[in-house]
Amino acid sequence: MAQTAQKARITPLEHLVKVLRLGEPSQYRGHTYINGESLYFPTGRVYGGQVIAQSLIAASKTVVPTRLPHSIHGYFITAGDTRQDLLFDVESLRDGRSFSARRVNVTQSQGAILTAIASFQEQGQSGVEFADPMPQDIPGPDELTSAKELMTPYAKQSPFANYYAEKSPFDIRHITQTIMLKADEHSAEHDSGKQMVWMKVDGTVDVPQVFHRAMLALGCDQVMMEPVLRRAGLSISTPGISYASIDHSMWWYRDIDINNWHLYVQDTPTAAHGRGLGNAKVYTQDGELVAVMSQEAMIRVPTEA
Repeated sequence: MAQTAQKARITPLEHLVKVLRLGEPSQYRGHTYINGESLYFPTGRVYGGQVIAQSLIAASKTVVPTRLPHSIHGYFITAGDTRQDLLFDVESLRDGRSFSARRVNVTQSQGAILTAIASFQEQGQSGVEFADPMPQDIPGPDELTSAKELMTPYAKQSPFANYYAEKSPFDIRHITQTIMLKADEHSAEHDSGKQMVWMKVDGTVDVPQVFHRAMLALGCDQVMMEPVLRRAGLSISTPGISYASIDHSMWWYRDIDINNWHLYVQDTPTAAHGRGLGNAKVYTQDGELVAVMSQEAMIRVPTEA
């Protein structure tokens, strides 16, 4: 009874941190093996952002602490089962004077889930520096309604609504009209998938910088597909829609504090053959560009006979 009560009190953010910590590493024939569990997700499949974030943490356990991740490129092989543990197989590809490269293969009993390559850089290196400016004169997060509040009235009707209302570890606030509830007809009519979203964790965490970067990778996956849906005149609730991430690439240029608000400035340049590409620039509230990401997704909608 005591264990059940204690488990009931854990917040979604606390559970996220627990899942990202992974198990104890073991070595065999030059590879490092680490076990991990999964977060709940309404589809019953392993959430793509979660396994990307865990892969980053797994790789970081094989790198000296002075090197932080600056990029990760992941390819989703097949859907994972949230009821099974994940096995992270980390291979050391190279340790140079400035960079370390790692390959991570993630498997379950049915085979491969994801394969990724992550790169880590020694901190404090100098060089060229510039960045696109953040859009000006936009509403701040305190002026907007959170996804939790928007989805609460529908929490008993939809597993996805319930997830965003009660189980997501992130506070998400759309500047552009959210497509969680319905399609954005104006955006579709004007051939634009541009959107802006504020996001931070729902609570406070005290974790190493690599965890902040991993949590940004996990959080961004909740909105990366939205520009494609927006431009196509679709929404998450479009009847019969099916979608899945195909691959995901991310670059960090400055330190992250996931406790603070970040602005996602997003667009989609193209879609064809049932695939769409989403891009995002991530800014702090002070206007500092801290990360950039791209994701391709498969999106299918039933056609009328």
